[in-house]
Amino acid sequence: MKLLIVGGVAGGASAAARARRLSEEATIILFERGPDVSFANCGLPYYVGGEIADRSKLLVTTPEKLQARFNIDVRTKSVVEAIDRSARTVLVRNLKTGETYDESYDRLILAPGAAPLLPPIPGVDLPNVFTLRNLQDIDRIKERVDRGIQKAIVIGAGFIGLELVENFVRRGISTSVIELQDQVLPPFDREMTTPVAHVLASQGVELILGDSAEGIHPTESGLEVRLKSGRSLAADLVVLGVGVRPESKLASEAGLEVGPRGGIRVNDSLQTSDPAIYAVGDAIEVQDFISKTPTQVPLAGPANRQGRIAADNVFGRKSRYRGTQGTAIVRVFSVTAAMTGASEKALRRANRDFRKIYIHPSNHASYFPGAEGMSLKLLFDPVKGALLGAQAIGGAGVDKRIDVLAVAIQAGMTVYDLEEMELAYSPQYGSAKDPVNMAGFVAAGMLRGDHPQTDVEAVLAIPPEARPLLLDVRTPEEFATGSIPGAINVSIDTLRGRLDELPRNRPIVVFCQVGQRGYLATRILMQMQHEVANIGGGYKTYLLFNP
Repeated sequence: MKLLIVGGVAGGASAAARARRLSEEATIILFERGPDVSFANCGLPYYVGGEIADRSKLLVTTPEKLQARFNIDVRTKSVVEAIDRSARTVLVRNLKTGETYDESYDRLILAPGAAPLLPPIPGVDLPNVFTLRNLQDIDRIKERVDRGIQKAIVIGAGFIGLELVENFVRRGISTSVIELQDQVLPPFDREMTTPVAHVLASQGVELILGDSAEGIHPTESGLEVRLKSGRSLAADLVVLGVGVRPESKLASEAGLEVGPRGGIRVNDSLQTSDPAIYAVGDAIEVQDFISKTPTQVPLAGPANRQGRIAADNVFGRKSRYRGTQGTAIVRVFSVTAAMTGASEKALRRANRDFRKIYIHPSNHASYFPGAEGMSLKLLFDPVKGALLGAQAIGGAGVDKRIDVLAVAIQAGMTVYDLEEMELAYSPQYGSAKDPVNMAGFVAAGMLRGDHPQTDVEAVLAIPPEARPLLLDVRTPEEFATGSIPGAINVSIDTLRGRLDELPRNRPIVVFCQVGQRGYLATRILMQMQHEVANIGGGYKTYLLFNP
């Protein structure tokens, strides 16, 4: 068996190592256009900020290590320019010498990755305008920062863009972010990103949402970014982080099937339309785990697993890729945001029925010092309670809960299963009723009819004169600090004695700070024959929508 692999990093390098573990006899050649065969691209922004001080720590492995440990022929600075499928050869150009040559294969794995999108505007090729894909890109950015800059602009408020923003601020650089969408972190639902916007503002970052760059122009002192809104911003450095596109030109020119967005089409064995050619990583079109529809999700974890699965299938070990769930996490200063599965907006685009709940628990027992709050959103099927997606944002413990929920989604669990989930508990690590359990209690109670619930945005969409009675059951002191406009205040502890003050001929919507007291009030009023529902997540959820 002669196996050629095009591209390293997560997908290609993992495929090569797995292939060698499966066969000592195979000839394995890996081509990589750059000088580094496998590097920690997710860690690149932290090298700029100094949190990762040693550049060598970003190298996952080297060509020399792959040769010594795995007997893999690694050819860096080598670009595969064409595939001859009938002859089963590839045309390779050695970038160091300019030489071209043909290399034959029995099986071929494509792992070319994705390239940063360049917006179609003037100035994207100017000096001091950067994209970020590899170590050489981050070297150039860091070299410019080390020479001293006062002002940076990041175009795009996605994961890598915000990680760069944090590290620019860490270096004392005044930073602005320009994002076409009306929110940061576009894969998330908008309300869940409110704490991220707050923390960016608290760090002095200028956040420009719903606007876009129309051009980048040189000035005597640096660069000027002109926006569609008419504004102009000065900068010493601009980073373009508006997204990526799959590197599928090689596959397309070889006649392999690609999707409408350019992703190489593969089956669940990672096999392309040519049975001898496989493809993995950011260049491929995958199946969304929830919707079962084609999508593209550039994440390191899935790419790594795809590399292993492709190698398994190359050597006759049947292995199946189950689809990409989109589990992702990012830290922005003191805030962690994580998600898994479908977002609400993705479900709406797919016309998929769902219900949702919000909870706002602490990461561990509140009586134990150091407890940090989080907001957790759970999306689930309205009939069977199957889990569809989750998002969480806050401090410590966000990663743990999203990881648990990611496994639950993979396992096909329901909200009823979350109620019974047994998780490790000690007061410094969690609560006897873990946030995952609490999400299950709230969601399952809603589906059983024990806990009629409504969404704050649905209530606010009703004209004020036609709204149900808004009943705030927090204390008068809490009510005085702010409430949903139009609400009256009857605290939960006095509610039973003041029932005659509530109208019988008008629906009631109750709420508290996070939903628990509202749930108790709902139970009381239901048993008094009132038409009542609780606002999911209470006033804290209202503040996510109305910061």
